[in-house]
Formats: sequence, structure tokens, C-alpha cells
Amino acid sequence: MEIRNLITFVRIAEVKNFSKVAEQLGYSQSAVTMQIKQLETELHAQLFERIGKRVKLTSAGERLLPHALDILNSVTQAKSIAQEPEKISGKLRIGTCESYVISMLPPVIMEFSEICPSVEISTHTALVSDLFNMLRQNDVDILYFLDEKIYFPEWIKLLEQPENIFFVASADSKLASQKKIPIEQLLQEPLYLTERGISYRYALEQSLASKGYELHPFWEVGNTDVITQFLLKNKGISFFPEYVVQDYLKNGQLVILNTECPAFIMWSQIVYHRNKYVTPQMNLFLKLMLKHIRK
Repeated sequence: MEIRNLITFVRIAEVKNFSKVAEQLGYSQSAVTMQIKQLETELHAQLFERIGKRVKLTSAGERLLPHALDILNSVTQAKSIAQEPEKISGKLRIGTCESYVISMLPPVIMEFSEICPSVEISTHTALVSDLFNMLRQNDVDILYFLDEKIYFPEWIKLLEQPENIFFVASADSKLASQKKIPIEQLLQEPLYLTERGISYRYALEQSLASKGYELHPFWEVGNTDVITQFLLKNKGISFFPEYVVQDYLKNGQLVILNTECPAFIMWSQIVYHRNKYVTPQMNLFLKLMLKHIRK
């Protein structure tokens, strides 16, 4: 039984599409079909049903999958032990949000690049619902997102960490020293917000809507770093996770506003697909993420 055939089998179980797996693995579609036929011949069992363009595991395929994953993960662990970290190569795809790319991932990627300089890392940002689909379709290896606590049976979750979300402004703002700022007064300020659909913005919109208020931001932009620059120049207020502005809060340039709005908490979460073949680079990156994010 060849390892490459098991890798192809697991990838098809993840993606449920022969042609897409062929593209991802760099094979022709006929080669992928042949690998599965070889595996089926060895096991004397059909592993997939193909109905039109849909691919589904047979009962035999479902029984094989956890064992195939155990074998591949054991091979990965053996390679990790035997292989020098700087010799690890390949690709690593991370699905996440833009605020994490700016605020949380740089130190992880910096350390990882020093250990594994031959690995190609790509980050893919999107709305949370789109990121979930990317994970299901094996378009990303790791998902790092901010939202309410979310669970799917096909996930393995490695981190679930609370994040405080609040209104923030320049320390020079006229609101900086006020207590229990009314919502009406808050919403009269120039408001800089991340784009619609971002989890914490949606939570704020729902909370305000329940009280009869509606948000009218001065500017919507996905890049939290851009918004922060306007706040530092005392051009308005924003609604941010603490990790986005923690350095500016510590040095006193920005302040958390004391408002009548209820406290908001979202959760940083790291997951990968239960059927995922965990490569050496993926395994190491996950360890580094947990090391840095839990600080």
C-alpha cells in the first residue's frame, strides 16, 4: 500500500472532488483515478461513490478514513523527528481575518520562517462564513477566526480564547474622561468601522438595534491599521478587539471609552478539519500559534 495513494484518498475525502484534488496535488485527473483504483484493488472494496459531479465515501471508505489518517499522521510524526526543521518544505495556507494578519500572526510567521525558511506561507482573509467553506473545501489548512463560540463535528479545535471588544478613541478625545457615555452621544461622533459582516461589528449592530439604534459609520474599511491611524489623530472613535490596539492603550495614546453599551466578548478560535492530513509544517505552525497567542 503506497503512502501517496492514502494521501490522495484522504484529500478526496476532504474535498469530495477528483479534479480539484488532482490540481492541488499536481497530478492529472487520470493519475488520481488510477491511485484510487489501486487502493480499491488492494483492499477489495469500493471507497467512493460518484453520482454526477458529487463524490461520497462508501461505508468501506468511511471505515478506512480514520485508519488512513492515523497512518499519515504517524508518517508525519516520524518525518518531524527524523527531519531537520530547516529542511521542511511545502506550502501552508492559513484562513483568517485581516486584524489577525496585522496584529497577531506576524510574530508567529517570523519565528516560523527562521525555523522553516523553505515553507511557502499564504494567508487568505474573508468573512467567517466564507472561511468555513474554505476549510471544508480544503482551500486552507488552518482556520484562525474571531466569533461567538462555534462548533462543527468535522473540526478539531485547538484554541478558544476570550477577546474583549470595546469602543476606543484618542486619549485627547473629549470623550476620554467621561463616564457612562450615552449611546446617543457616542453615535454622534465620526465612527470608523470594519466592514459589514465582521463578527464583532454584527454583534454591536444587533445590540444597538434591540434598543432602536442604527449605525451610520463615517468610513467602513477592512484594514484595522488604517482605522487606528485616524484614531491616533483624534479624528473619531471605533469599535475594536483589544488585541488590535493593546500597544496604544499601554502607552496611553488610545483609551477605552466608558459607555452605556454592554460589554462585548468574542472568541479567538483555531481549528482544522478532522480529516486533514497534518503536514510537518502545519504541525509546527500550530504549536507556534498556541505559544504566541496564549502569552
